[in-house]
Amino acid sequence: MALIKAVHGIHPQFGKDCFLADNATVVGQVQMGDQCSVWFNAVVRGDVNTITIGNKVNIQDGAVIHCTYQKAKTVIGNNVSIGHNALVHGCTLHDHVLVGMGAIVMDHAVVHSNSIIAAGSVVLENTVVESGTIYAGVPAKKVKDIDPEQTKRLIEGIAGNYILYSSWFQEEK
Repeated sequence: MALIKAVHGIHPQFGKDCFLADNATVVGQVQMGDQCSVWFNAVVRGDVNTITIGNKVNIQDGAVIHCTYQKAKTVIGNNVSIGHNALVHGCTLHDHVLVGMGAIVMDHAVVHSNSIIAAGSVVLENTVVESGTIYAGVPAKKVKDIDPEQTKRLIEGIAGNYILYSSWFQEEK
């Protein structure tokens, strides 16, 4: 069973049909929408500030979602995929965003809708990622615009797949 823990008397709140892997950790000031999933070894740590997560968000294996004490909350929109071992810290991810495996998004960065942060990229503090773009590298920079087919296949497709994957584990209960 996932570790779900209150901090200073504040318990995480979950929407409908969420899946939490057995060794996922969710603590403190976390508000999660419907059909979300937090996978194996992932941590969502709302101990020092708030974390707000929309609907249909998947936080894949080993990912860490955190914030900064008295400075930076974390806000994640709808239909967002956060790849394996990614770090999302004190930033805003709008709707329909893909954060690739091992990527880092730092405090006060804003990633606008329909955007991709490539695997292994580092989005520095205060960076604004334009809507409909792919950012890659260290530090992450715009490499190209995303066409609507990529948005549908990559961003919406992965978010949809993770709803399916989580259903496999819920059937086993």
